[in-house]
Amino acid sequence: MYNCLISGVGGQGTVLASKIIAAAAMKQGFDARTTETIGMAQRGGSVTSHIRICKSISEILSPIIPLKMADSIIAFEPAEAVRQLPFLSANGRLLVCDTAVMPTGSSSGSPPYEGPAMIGFLRENVPNLIVIGGDRIMERCAKALNVALLGAAAEGGAFPFGAGAIWEILPEMIPERFLELNAFAFDLGRSLYHEYN
Repeated sequence: MYNCLISGVGGQGTVLASKIIAAAAMKQGFDARTTETIGMAQRGGSVTSHIRICKSISEILSPIIPLKMADSIIAFEPAEAVRQLPFLSANGRLLVCDTAVMPTGSSSGSPPYEGPAMIGFLRENVPNLIVIGGDRIMERCAKALNVALLGAAAEGGAFPFGAGAIWEILPEMIPERFLELNAFAFDLGRSLYHEYN
């Protein structure tokens, strides 16, 4: 069984990313089960998606990944990466976008949000860490951050199938008017994986 957890905040596309992974897995002959914990997603709160992939659905007793059992975590935001660390297995890998999202309700007079401190904490505590520079994604395809990070994760071997499986499923999961942008984002993420690692 392969366990992947996706973490971000409302509006970043974590749920769509989990659906793309599950659909790609099923197209490759696996079974998959997903669930989301969305909380205050509409107000910028935490969103976590669990994806469990196996050869037979009977292997999956629960769609929620147990603590210390995630083979990979894809975090769209540094604080959310730190929040989900208890799920990461001893040999698991964590891919994180280094661009912090200001918590909802913060004002211009608030202290600066410590995204770099979160990345520093992750560097000290996660042996298998991949940090992707979010500024490169945001300046070229901000609305497809989720698919760009999937590209980076797939290129880094984060799934039990290759990047081609996700590439094949994109036209089935993304509306046609957004497909070109998302295809570009996916390829950009794949390239960024090699630049940052």
